[in-house]
Amino acid sequence: MTISQRLLYVSGYAAADAPGIHAFSFDAPSASLAARWSFPGIVNPSFIVAHPNGRWLYAVSETSQQQDGVSGAVWSLALPDAMGGPQVLNHQVSGGDWPCHLALDATGRWLLVSNYASGTVGVLPILENGALGEMSDLVRHHGSGPNAERQEGPHAHSTIFAPDNRFVLVADLGIDQLVVYAFDSASGQLHRHGQAHARPGSGPRHMAFDPTGQRLYVAHELDNTVVVYDYAAEHGELTMRQRLETLPPGAPENTVADIHLSPQGDRLYVSNRGHDSIAVFTIASDGSLERIAIEPCGGHWPRNFAVAPGGEFLLVANQYSNEITVLPVLEKEATLGEPRTRVVVPGASCVQVAT
Repeated sequence: MTISQRLLYVSGYAAADAPGIHAFSFDAPSASLAARWSFPGIVNPSFIVAHPNGRWLYAVSETSQQQDGVSGAVWSLALPDAMGGPQVLNHQVSGGDWPCHLALDATGRWLLVSNYASGTVGVLPILENGALGEMSDLVRHHGSGPNAERQEGPHAHSTIFAPDNRFVLVADLGIDQLVVYAFDSASGQLHRHGQAHARPGSGPRHMAFDPTGQRLYVAHELDNTVVVYDYAAEHGELTMRQRLETLPPGAPENTVADIHLSPQGDRLYVSNRGHDSIAVFTIASDGSLERIAIEPCGGHWPRNFAVAPGGEFLLVANQYSNEITVLPVLEKEATLGEPRTRVVVPGASCVQVAT
């Protein structure tokens, strides 16, 4: 591939005998996607993460004991050097039901898995060959929230490592908390450190640090907001600063999904499922936000998206319209343009650009 091309990994909800993970070549000048391979064999690989070394890929199997007869799992795959498909290294239990998110630590030796239905977070060691070792730690949350339908118990939705790798933050939708753990990178252990309380019923879902590591942006699924927190790295403490809506007045029923910053750190994007849009915010020098646009996502139910290297495109996984759309970033108008490319991916739920 040329410098202008990047590998793109996409996953979606799929039966075990159907391809659930796909690789594409993304060509920035033409905004085109060319299929490279597809991989079956994993039930509902709804979230994936590529190792920075470019050799391994990790995927959840989002299943539950009650509905599927088997709890969740995490799979490790060895990526191909050429056009051939990946090879399974192994898989491990996720420590709960409906695993929905993965995060790698800065050393590339540890993988965190968030189990939505169980309200647990597991730590899996990455072995020298890329396979996953047995779980080194599992933490469980307790409590509930005011939304009886969605917050009947804890729902760990995602994790993020602080930039210095000393702390892990967990967004728990069910208990309206960002739970902070001290992380021991020698043993793979999580030690409860503190928490920040979100607005009751807001449902924190996904998070993103700014390039300085001094601010954390959190997408709240249930009340359709994005919240800015100041982060004190030395103490692992969060202080809420600002809250903004992601929707225009009179919008239909909606749940916020994903959140990402531009590579330059001057824009923030949040996806709206139901309104089927991307909310665009500018980021001031002090980290505060201003919403400047709400643009169509090009499909239905934008569960996840990625910002292409260089920040010129958004690559959106539209789950219910079964496609990836490539949206250009229009710098002059400070908005997003009409889709330049569409590719079919059944149940599309996650997009990862290879580093």
